[in-house]
Amino acid sequence: MAEVTGVGVNEAGGGMLGREAWTQYAAMARMRCRIFMNGLRSIHGLRDLGATGIAWMFYSIFGLGFGTSLCAGAYSIASRALWQYLPILFWVTSFLWLMFPMVATSFQEQSDLGILLRFPVRFGSYFMLHLISGLTEGSTAIGVLCCLGVWLGIVMARPDLYLWTMFGLSVFAVFNILLVRAVFSWIDRWLAQRKTREILGATFMTLIVSLLVINSMWNQKRLEGAKSHKEEAAQVRETLDKYGPLLKTANLVQQWLPPGLSAREVRGAIEQKPMAGLASLSLLGLWGVLAGGALAGRLRAQYRGQNLSWAPSRDNAIRRVGGWTLGGNRPFAAIVEKELRSLLRAVPLLWAVSVPMLLVLVLAGAFHHTASNESFPYGFPLCVAYALLGFTGLFYNNLGAEGAGIQLLFLSPTPIRTVLLAKNLLHSILFVLVGLAAGILICLRSGVQPFAVLAGTGSWLVFALPCNLAAGIVFSLTMPYRINPGRITRPAGAQANTLPAALIQLGVLGVGLLVFWLSWSLKIRWLPVPIFLALAVGAFFAWLRVLHYSDDNANQRRDSLIATLMKME
Repeated sequence: MAEVTGVGVNEAGGGMLGREAWTQYAAMARMRCRIFMNGLRSIHGLRDLGATGIAWMFYSIFGLGFGTSLCAGAYSIASRALWQYLPILFWVTSFLWLMFPMVATSFQEQSDLGILLRFPVRFGSYFMLHLISGLTEGSTAIGVLCCLGVWLGIVMARPDLYLWTMFGLSVFAVFNILLVRAVFSWIDRWLAQRKTREILGATFMTLIVSLLVINSMWNQKRLEGAKSHKEEAAQVRETLDKYGPLLKTANLVQQWLPPGLSAREVRGAIEQKPMAGLASLSLLGLWGVLAGGALAGRLRAQYRGQNLSWAPSRDNAIRRVGGWTLGGNRPFAAIVEKELRSLLRAVPLLWAVSVPMLLVLVLAGAFHHTASNESFPYGFPLCVAYALLGFTGLFYNNLGAEGAGIQLLFLSPTPIRTVLLAKNLLHSILFVLVGLAAGILICLRSGVQPFAVLAGTGSWLVFALPCNLAAGIVFSLTMPYRINPGRITRPAGAQANTLPAALIQLGVLGVGLLVFWLSWSLKIRWLPVPIFLALAVGAFFAWLRVLHYSDDNANQRRDSLIATLMKME
């Protein structure tokens, strides 16, 4: 940003598109290019580049899949003139655009542009740079591909609508970009304070539990007895007659929301009513202005110096009296309690651990304990394995939450081996508790499983735990990244750790599936237990070996660890 100093604040105006702003944009682009080129000089930078390329490949595959499906749906609607169903495509696109960043938080990277406020940057330029950074996210790529699919589907059936559809989808895309940026900016603001974080967490938990209860009641009602097609059709008609007025009211309301306005704009062109189409397009633009205003309000507070902290307030810190809960003067107990306190304040880790365990109840509904489940009795271990995928951030980035405190670990007389052992102990206890809780929830949801399946799943957990601990120590020392406790997205540079860690977990899961499939084929239900226990012994000794050399590895990479974990985002 040194090039910016050549243009004074009062020397050039023009707002976010003036000469001064363009100079700052160019300086920002050059700085990003230099960071990228300098990063390629290190092994970590090359790994991160490869991991980012793989992540974008998956984003492209998902986007092309969703875009192709929406293209087929748009073509079917346009060719049959079923325009009343067109809003469904826009609602699906908006839902995917908003939900993808929440589901893929472990792989989403997001840079904190607050560091730009150290320079003489106007608010308009800061706002524009924030929007430009949003264009580089995976959710934007998937959303744009979905909009492109809808546009192609309509144009292939009705080529005369290409211009109106392009205008409507362009404004709709701008609205979704602004909406996603505004939503996540405000979520980061709420997660930065304890009270709002608790309110947001309670709201999220209530929503998830409500959806699970509805899903459970629906499946229970569906499985009470098989019905013929005529009975099901009669039941559907009865439901439509009962809730018909409510559905009509919902349809009227959605016509004034952005997805409905986009569909109305297209229908205005079809019905040769350009003024109605322009009115819908104008209202859609007004929604975009409102989303941009919500984003600008949050960025304005940051621009004026608001810097909310996730740490407890001064009064709460003074009010905290007494010693450590675990007691004693051993460093091991202090490290365990410090790690537990840090975990309770680290929103990304809590999010990653809790969401899979809750969503596993939905997966358990597919393996309901019925007669058909006998043909596939190993849905239970699959659900338990999915519930434990959230521990990737804990196992494979042990030192990420330390931040600037990494210096104290190297200055203290406590060996790094002891620090990692204490962290592994706490993470192992949480791993077992979450696995046990997931197993109980699955049994309550889909019925008690055979004891052989329970024993096989338990033995797989005994094998998977030391494998993850050993690999986690290696990744924590070689590919760490700093965790921001107040944000649910990962910082830039986390891909080099996240994707290889996910591959290792998939490998451990693949070994488990192979052993279960072998026992299933040979019809020996107890075969996984001795196999997994034998593999667990080897994995345990491998973990001890890695832990033994962790001091030497940490000291060799001391400068790199300190530079990485103290680096500002």
